[in-house]
Amino acid sequence: MPNPFPSLKAAAMLKILYGLGYTKHRQNGSHCILKADGRPPVLFAAHHGKTMSPVYVRDMLVKQVGLSEADALKEVGAS
Repeated sequence: MPNPFPSLKAAAMLKILYGLGYTKHRQNGSHCILKADGRPPVLFAAHHGKTMSPVYVRDMLVKQVGLSEADALKEVGAS
């Protein structure tokens, strides 16, 4: 079964995370820790200009952030 998640640029993923209430807590180079009230902290490798694979997009939103797969798909605009 193919992965229904799209590949995303780092900037697009950051925009989604900011929309979920995350803010940049600290940064060291291209790696930053994002935090949001009521959600687990997320380590994000913001290599701007790089494309994130659909597997990474899913893992970030479902496993790290804790969204259901359906909610994660809504956030990325996939159906």
